[in-house]
Amino acid sequence: MDALIPFLDLRIGNAELRTEIDSAVARVLESGWYILGPEVDNFEAEFAGYCQATHCVGVANGLDALHLALKAMGVGPGDEVIVPSNTYIATWLAVSQCGATPVPVEPDESTYNIDPELIEAAITSRTKVILPVHLYGQPADLDPILTIARKHGLRVLEDAAQAHGARYKGRRIGGHGDAVAWSFYPGKNLGALGDGGAVTTNDPQIADRLRVLRNYGSRVKYVNEERGYNSRLDPLQAAVLRVKLSHLDAWNARRTVLAQVYLDGLRGTGLVLPHVPDWAEPVWHLFVVRHARRDELQRALTDAGIGSLIHYPIPPHRQTAYADACFPADAFPLASRLAEEVLSLPIGPQMGIGQAQTVVAAITRTVPTL
Repeated sequence: MDALIPFLDLRIGNAELRTEIDSAVARVLESGWYILGPEVDNFEAEFAGYCQATHCVGVANGLDALHLALKAMGVGPGDEVIVPSNTYIATWLAVSQCGATPVPVEPDESTYNIDPELIEAAITSRTKVILPVHLYGQPADLDPILTIARKHGLRVLEDAAQAHGARYKGRRIGGHGDAVAWSFYPGKNLGALGDGGAVTTNDPQIADRLRVLRNYGSRVKYVNEERGYNSRLDPLQAAVLRVKLSHLDAWNARRTVLAQVYLDGLRGTGLVLPHVPDWAEPVWHLFVVRHARRDELQRALTDAGIGSLIHYPIPPHRQTAYADACFPADAFPLASRLAEEVLSLPIGPQMGIGQAQTVVAAITRTVPTL
């Protein structure tokens, strides 16, 4: 049986825009362009403008956006890339796909994003890129990260898979570092009807190399400059994204209203609530709380018909995929503790304020009994 309050119902959002989406899809079908072409070009221009960036290159998914951006920066075997210990594994996988080594750094416990004060100690002669993640839709603290990168001659690639529309010190995420990788997975704030991704950048050389890498290493048909990839944003997805981009700010504003209901209603309940620095304008992709007895809280919410998810129950350094890295059992204790305590409450642009208040009431009843 479906939850009375689902974690996220994508059908409702798509239904809200059904007429516009149908028109966009029909436009692509009638165009005859089914790989790249004008629809992708137009989305790239519109999304670059939205992100206050000069270039946007559409690719097949968010992981490819990270991987190809690193490749465009020259990352390869023997190199190291500084990554958060607290993130979805895709951030690490992109580094590994380049033949490079992810070097984890613990988060700032108040924001869950990478702690800039710990980055410099992780830099070695093999470090090539710093890769902060704007986790849960809240910007990482970019100025000190960029200062460290400039000091050591390093590149900065931002993972903004969850931060469409977020602002850092008044400016949209999209062009602070050397490049920014985006995912348009359906559940994102700007989500397609399938996989999709992009990279925004102000560096014309990075943008040019990305366009070659995504298209078999070719800019002229049958002329291959290097061993590239097949990773192109689909025109149908680009058309849907163009529709949704025009509604993104309004939908993010709805998320902000719901987040405030949670912040106001859950204060004093014993949960650790999100902390937003004064320089950050998050877009609340996720509303993540913490509790030492998280699993019991989640079961109680499930029993009450309220959906929730854990982002993420196993940190990358404890995944079998990285067993060969031989991290000590006590490595990255903060990332491990967060994985045991975090819980994402339902939030989305089609969720009603009354539903958020119902979640607050259920938690208020439950937490004292844990």
